[in-house]
Amino acid sequence: MDEVTYSKKNNEIECVHYRSSRKEYKPHTHANHLMVGYVESGRVCIVIDGDSVIFQEGDEFKIEPNVIHEIKTVEDDTYSMMVLCVETETEIDDEYLKSLQNTILDNPENIYLIEEMARDTQISPYHMIRKFKKAFGLTPHQFQIQSKVRKAQKLLEQNKSISEVACEAGFYDQSHLDRCFQKIVGMTPKEYQEIINKN
Repeated sequence: MDEVTYSKKNNEIECVHYRSSRKEYKPHTHANHLMVGYVESGRVCIVIDGDSVIFQEGDEFKIEPNVIHEIKTVEDDTYSMMVLCVETETEIDDEYLKSLQNTILDNPENIYLIEEMARDTQISPYHMIRKFKKAFGLTPHQFQIQSKVRKAQKLLEQNKSISEVACEAGFYDQSHLDRCFQKIVGMTPKEYQEIINKN
């Protein structure tokens, strides 16, 4: 069946329900969101910060904000699970890095070069990239792309056309949006919009 449904009560809480799924997700993070999951049936492998764990029926898991993780299938198994995403404040000791993250999150469509980020955080580009990845699980470039995709999701939820979404979220064109969106969300923008409109 491989069905995914999204339900959103407000901008702070979202529930994603997977039924008999074999959907996999490449390494990614959720900025400012705590994820809590419950496996209803089957088995699923979740890699959290480099540690692979197989969760099965009745198991619960939690993924903190800014922690890199991925979801993989286990052999020929499907899985059914519920995941609750809750917006939360994250504690980052480095104010420069936190400000940099917020700048990207607020306007991911803007071009923000590594050299500009380094200048704004007052450290060299090399050290800035290293510190950013350590704090947020992704390089600044990876985080920018992910943030563009998250913005695209919100725009698709407003029923905007895919070409409009590509432009407003800062992608080069619609095919660039498609590639990045599928890599992070595990489906095309059109498929995502169709699922959202069902609810």
